[in-house]
Amino acid sequence: MRIAIFTDTYPPFINGVSTSTYNLVKILNTYGHETIVVTPNGEGNTFEYKDGVIYIPGIEMKKLYGYKITTLFSKKAFEIIKEFKPDLIHYQTDFTIGQFARMVAKRLKVPLVYTYHTSYEDYTYYVTRGFLDRAAKKTIRAYSKYVASHVAEIISPSYKTKDFMRSVGYDTYVNIVPTGIDFSLFDEAKFDKEKAKEFKISHGINENSKIILILGRLAKEKSMDVSIRCFAHYIITYPEKDFKLLIVGGGPARSELELLVHELGISNDVIFVGPVKASEVPFYYHLSDIYTSASVTETQGLTFMEAMSAKTIVIARFDDNLSGTIKEGETGFFFTDEKSFLEKIDYIFSLSKEEKEKIINNALTIVDKYSLEKFYLNIIEVYKRATRKYW
Repeated sequence: MRIAIFTDTYPPFINGVSTSTYNLVKILNTYGHETIVVTPNGEGNTFEYKDGVIYIPGIEMKKLYGYKITTLFSKKAFEIIKEFKPDLIHYQTDFTIGQFARMVAKRLKVPLVYTYHTSYEDYTYYVTRGFLDRAAKKTIRAYSKYVASHVAEIISPSYKTKDFMRSVGYDTYVNIVPTGIDFSLFDEAKFDKEKAKEFKISHGINENSKIILILGRLAKEKSMDVSIRCFAHYIITYPEKDFKLLIVGGGPARSELELLVHELGISNDVIFVGPVKASEVPFYYHLSDIYTSASVTETQGLTFMEAMSAKTIVIARFDDNLSGTIKEGETGFFFTDEKSFLEKIDYIFSLSKEEKEKIINNALTIVDKYSLEKFYLNIIEVYKRATRKYW
């Protein structure tokens, strides 16, 4: 098949949608399908077409962590896509690139598949700043129902987003297709131990320090302030223990989080690494003893599964959406407040080597269902159903 994939984010831009789209392209190409990607130009403001990717210039929305809004229709891009002759269009996001995808599908008379990655209700704050937020959420719910009703097939990466679609009144079939993970990237054998030593020396981390990792976009909806407060509670309770918190990522909330760290008096125990390349992400999982996140806005929780793949124990703020992946005490741990965070951290470090290995092996078994190969098999079935509707 020839598939045109439209997305507002794509590497080197790092977030869940970007990673998911990149893995989709990779596995489709591996199995002999042809792909073309349409995305904003994240590193410049020019039109480019290289290595199967069409980069469209746009205007950066700084308050939305670098997302770019493009023109609704690009004649140059359309001519390239038309010549490519796609059998199907699959779009991942709803901003201007998503609208462009809908126009192209209509003009070329090909089926349109949509993946509902993001619960946009969780992001209205960036637009409303608290004013008329209820009206904004109502508009998003109506729009989500409209979009889902005008595609050949809709994909949800988890039951959480499927339940949202049901709540807005969309009552036709929703395909549950968890995003695939390239487990080879997290192979322990690829961990550069010399680089780890150099990193610790350059950041004033002792060889035997325990490292807790927060990784992702530094933004309000990720609730990283909750994780930081929990960490502060731990080290204030146990000042004699040698712990460091690594915060890897960039975003609009960085200055607020840095101020919070200063106010809590834990500046010497927290290291803001900043944004890193996607290829460097596995290094930080392997470097750390525990990966933690307090976000309850994840539609699937890719970072948790990446951490598990890297054999890093996970402690997450409780969210029903993660209950199929994190099984308390078996594949990872949940916390609900500062007290339970402290208790879980203490418990994890009290485990024997054998007990830790059992949790890690259980976690590896759980994440196996998110392999790229299984992702491919699920996606291709959706594509077949979509194309049959256009026979």
